[in-house]
Amino acid sequence: MPTYLYKNLETGEIYELQQSMRDEPFTTHPQTGVPVKRVLARPGIAFKGSGFYANDSRPKSSE
Repeated sequence: MPTYLYKNLETGEIYELQQSMRDEPFTTHPQTGVPVKRVLARPGIAFKGSGFYANDSRPKSSE
């Protein structure tokens, strides 16, 4: 089940809550009842190795 980030609207604390992708976003914390809002998280992507830059795809010079 996916994990989503929710922010407590009263204190600003960030929670990780598991929830089905088909469910509507929580408006209150399921255990405490405080108002929350879903926030976007940055994806954890790291491009490493060759092939990701313009100079990697250029043909090699003959010199």
